[in-house]
Amino acid sequence: MENDNQNNQLQIEVKDEVAQGVYANLAVLTHSSSEFVMDFVSVMPGVPKATVKSRVVMAPEHVKRLVNALQENIRKYEATFGPIHLPENKGTFVPPISNFKGDA
Repeated sequence: MENDNQNNQLQIEVKDEVAQGVYANLAVLTHSSSEFVMDFVSVMPGVPKATVKSRVVMAPEHVKRLVNALQENIRKYEATFGPIHLPENKGTFVPPISNFKGDA
């Protein structure tokens, strides 16, 4: 039985070029009936063009699992470090550049 548990463990490898991560300060989300597309964008002040740094495509079921995992991790983070404060206009995001238009 112990051998079965070892065979069921998923080993995840992170390659060096991925391990450093990608900085993004904007996420653009779209969806169809079968998938969600999440574009992670780097927006810089005063620069009239933003760049998609990474695109992740997921099935709706996996997105829901991701949302649940993020909510749980935010709860743990705030329990340790205190609340994360959002700007007053919570539902409105204003990018730090003018004339922002998404192109994906």
